[in-house]
Amino acid sequence: MPDQHPPPATFPDGLLAAGARYERALAEDDLAALDDLFAAGPATLRGEGGTALAGHAEISAFRAARGGAPPRRVLRVHVRPLGPHDAVTVTETERLDGGTGLQTQVWHRDGGTWRVAVAHVSGAPASAAPDATPAPADGTATWRVAPRADGPLVPATGAGPLTGVRTAVKDLVAIAGQRIGAGVPGWLAQAPVETTTAPALLALLGAGAEVAGIAQTDELAFSLLGANAHHGTPPNAAAPGRTTGGSTSGPAAAVAAGSADLALGTDTAGSLRVPGSFCGLYAWRPSHGAVDGTGVLPLAPSFDTVGLLARDPAVLHAAAAVLLPATGGRASTDRHRSGRPTALLRSATLTALAETPTALAVDAALAALAVRTGLPVLDVGDDVAPADVAAWTAAFRTVQAAEAWAAHGGFVTAHPGALSPAVEARFRAGEDLDAAAVTGARTVLRGVRQRLEALLERGWLCLPSTAAPAPPADASPAEQDRTRAATLALTSLASAAGVPALGLPWGRVGRLPVGLCVLAPRGADAALLGLLAEPGPPAG
Repeated sequence: MPDQHPPPATFPDGLLAAGARYERALAEDDLAALDDLFAAGPATLRGEGGTALAGHAEISAFRAARGGAPPRRVLRVHVRPLGPHDAVTVTETERLDGGTGLQTQVWHRDGGTWRVAVAHVSGAPASAAPDATPAPADGTATWRVAPRADGPLVPATGAGPLTGVRTAVKDLVAIAGQRIGAGVPGWLAQAPVETTTAPALLALLGAGAEVAGIAQTDELAFSLLGANAHHGTPPNAAAPGRTTGGSTSGPAAAVAAGSADLALGTDTAGSLRVPGSFCGLYAWRPSHGAVDGTGVLPLAPSFDTVGLLARDPAVLHAAAAVLLPATGGRASTDRHRSGRPTALLRSATLTALAETPTALAVDAALAALAVRTGLPVLDVGDDVAPADVAAWTAAFRTVQAAEAWAAHGGFVTAHPGALSPAVEARFRAGEDLDAAAVTGARTVLRGVRQRLEALLERGWLCLPSTAAPAPPADASPAEQDRTRAATLALTSLASAAGVPALGLPWGRVGRLPVGLCVLAPRGADAALLGLLAEPGPPAG
């Protein structure tokens, strides 16, 4: 369970802006700016590769002679204040050649200006790439229809920015000539062969993508952790021995393992964002209604969306760009909402919903995002209170249960035992809901939507994608329920408000990935996805 001691809600004033200036100067090899960012005098230190340089003059001469630093992206910035005018940062980076770097800096503020007093830099070469060999045909926990050795399951119908991109399709999406299995053998047994392909998938195929295979989902997509009582838990290549997250579990496992480059899935209550966080993948839940959901099996239509997962941010960005104009997304029609924000917002209440190691890891990712974009991080204070979280989570669960029963209650009733007891209980929770209770819950959600819309006028809200890293695959039901409940309180906010959410897989708890989730105003998908194209802070 998350504890009641969240990390500090703010970063030292001006420190992340100084970090952004440093990264920009490093990228541009701006020697004058770099000189100004290091403290003057003989006491300044810089260490790298077993050698220490003492004094501002020595450090400046070293920079002038090296001819620039390798291009890099900032992934995490760990900030620890040492006092009112001193702080230490540990910055984790990835080089564009695949290597990684670690930079420790002690900063001192003098006259309102932050400068580096001590720095140490280290690096590591690129590690081996994920195995790109398709999963074996008997990998039924990941695939319902596995990749074939003789070519794609469904070839591309055109050429474009996604040419050659292998796509794992969640087993809720209609593919002509195939059936929808929905993670339930009893559903598959009575499912008709589809005669048409879902428009979202058609758009990807037209841009050059190909279908590698049909990947498993949680039972009727009504879970968040990725375990399926019928097919097992797909292996998580990013966190071996742990769950993948659901309900886009199979596609996430395939992308994390390198068996696919892109996943086409759904997100009702976090079903893309959770596996993105657990498997170290980029995840996009679009604005509600921005991507055509025709031909996709519903769960709760008020919250259902069709979105994407990818290891490579460029692949996700390209695929999302294909889906938005092809399906009439709103992102390009509202200039105010599609522009860059003026700030990144952080809520101590939302951050505290995560376990403290996860909250710290997400804060490091948020600091990195601030450094990369040059945007300030603002604390939203009392704009979100614990009582608000409890209210929207309860209202969301009520409406979701009602709509899930309306969608599939007939199947549940006609096929007793077809679902595992836990999943059937989730559906049964909507069976006897009072109409007044559902109406009241919808009223609560309208209020949540209005409040979040007002908040997002001030900036984009940043929060943990999940309350913890992926739990062990053999975790007890009680532990799984705790993780699911705490995570749902985080994920249901974007779902309730219908706003776009982008999961950035930059956080780490030890070696386990956790995601930073960024929420933007409804319809601002294009601008939000622009974060994927930002290697560092903007010029100017």
